[in-house]
Amino acid sequence: QVQLVESGGGLVQPGGSLRLSCTVSGSIFSINAMTWYRQAPGKQRELVAGIISGGTTNYADSVKGRFTISRDNTKNTVYLQMNSLKPEDTAVYYCNAVGRDLSRNVFDSWGQGTQVAVSS
Repeated sequence: QVQLVESGGGLVQPGGSLRLSCTVSGSIFSINAMTWYRQAPGKQRELVAGIISGGTTNYADSVKGRFTISRDNTKNTVYLQMNSLKPEDTAVYYCNAVGRDLSRNVFDSWGQGTQVAVSS
């Protein structure tokens, strides 16, 4: 079984910064892709940023130039550095990981979410 635990959310003023972390644990053989999504009240969940095992990244247009995704493979952890935060970044942020467990079965797992609120 694979578990994801996110941390780092909170309340920040516009223009401020936060760093989210997501650690994957359990019976992991490999992690292919790690992705951050967010869901604001009354809106659908949307992709924020993703990173694959080779290091290639992709970002939503709304966060390009402000957010940076990175991963530490030794710790099975993905980070999301969020700078120049705007009120419209307010949402619950979810981490997703796709990979294979020790039985070589594919897993596609989600964290519980962490709240980010941007407000003065």
